[in-house]
Amino acid sequence: MQHMNADVPVFPLGTVLFPGGVLPLRIFEARYMDMVRDCMQRDLPFGVCLITRGGEVGEAAEHEPIGTLAHIRGWDMEQLGVLQLRTIGGARFRIVDRRVGGNGLIRASIDELPEDPRLEVPDEMAECTMLVHRIVDELRTREPDPQKRMIAEPFDFDSAAWIANRLAEFLPIPNPARHKLMALEEPLARLSLVHRWLQQHQVI
Repeated sequence: MQHMNADVPVFPLGTVLFPGGVLPLRIFEARYMDMVRDCMQRDLPFGVCLITRGGEVGEAAEHEPIGTLAHIRGWDMEQLGVLQLRTIGGARFRIVDRRVGGNGLIRASIDELPEDPRLEVPDEMAECTMLVHRIVDELRTREPDPQKRMIAEPFDFDSAAWIANRLAEFLPIPNPARHKLMALEEPLARLSLVHRWLQQHQVI
């Protein structure tokens, strides 16, 4: 269900997070340490948006207006002052307005975007599902611990959106194009574009 949230911290990154995707993060800047501590204490997500100008550290970067909420699912601090996070993508959102605090942390009012409708993978794109099966098998073999894997359960091989999202994450697609895929509201259009990319690059 779509609703407005008036105060969400935003983490501009040089990557794109998809709903259901895994994003590991190394946190060391004070503003993001404070943000993470606050999110964990209140069990709240933060927003991830792709940087359009600037960097991940230093001054507050410019970023895309559409992003994905990141839910913290695990953390450790093997090295003093560096927090390792495991986050999972939740709902997508559109920023309504944003503010930059004195510490450089961006906070925003957001509208959550509707969840992707649940649609099956069309027969002519069944190769996409087979490819995701292969990726999942390889990731399981490489990392037996589900909490450290670069893919999160539950797996949903019957969902066009889930298949499109996982392929968009793992394929070497430039981030601006990846962002456009994430922002698309039609999961079949997203899957169709990914399918075309796979054909053009002779992956399938």
